Amino acid sequence: MIEILQWSTLAVCGLVAGARIPSALRGENLTLFWIFALMTLAILLSIEAPYVAIDQALGGFNFANLILRFVIFAAILCVGIRVTRGFGATGGYRLLTGRIGMTVLAVISLSLIALFLMIDSEGSSAGMARVSARGGTDALLVEYYGAAGRAYPAYVSLVLLPAMVRAVRSSLPLPIRTAACLLAVGAVAIAVTLFFPVIPPSWGPAEFIINYTAVLCFIVGLALIWAARVRYGGSASTSRPSTEK
Repeated sequence: MIEILQWSTLAVCGLVAGARIPSALRGENLTLFWIFALMTLAILLSIEAPYVAIDQALGGFNFANLILRFVIFAAILCVGIRVTRGFGATGGYRLLTGRIGMTVLAVISLSLIALFLMIDSEGSSAGMARVSARGGTDALLVEYYGAAGRAYPAYVSLVLLPAMVRAVRSSLPLPIRTAACLLAVGAVAIAVTLFFPVIPPSWGPAEFIINYTAVLCFIVGLALIWAARVRYGGSASTSRPSTEK
């Protein structure tokens, strides 16, 4: 079931990214294209077979996992910028791109790199499962490393959530409010990942479901906004005053 969910999510992301290529080549909405492309790459690096193949080409020390973390950081930051600007959430935009947001990103990024360098990371496996299975200090460091990797997406998601809730309760067109609802669900799902360390091992599959639910909600939500813009033009603007207070 997990593999079906992974490959299905990859297919959805890839199709949406592919659909954006003509517009991207014309220089239209490049941020949206890069969001979909980065999410597609992130899902690809989350699946065991392509992950191992790519990591083996990089030396077999799980550098692909570190790349994956920064691909996710880039994707979620692009989502945050796109959504806060689109919905007129100026406060949220400042929390992402201002001094606070950049400090959070820098501290988490440096912590992530430091933790990775402290791990004996030899042995390619998605999620660094083989490294964790060795136990001892490396297993503990992998837990800290994973927590650092989840921290920045959770921060961005919590910044986005208030604007999405306001948009859902606004008088915006139904497709936009539906998109905002999906983005809010995705944001909550990402925030929940902070609690993964306390989830019992028997609930392991729940982690995959939460992660891929978040990705699908973001992809479908952004695609709905794009479709609404195409369908309604300017009348589907997401930046009405009701979405920011």
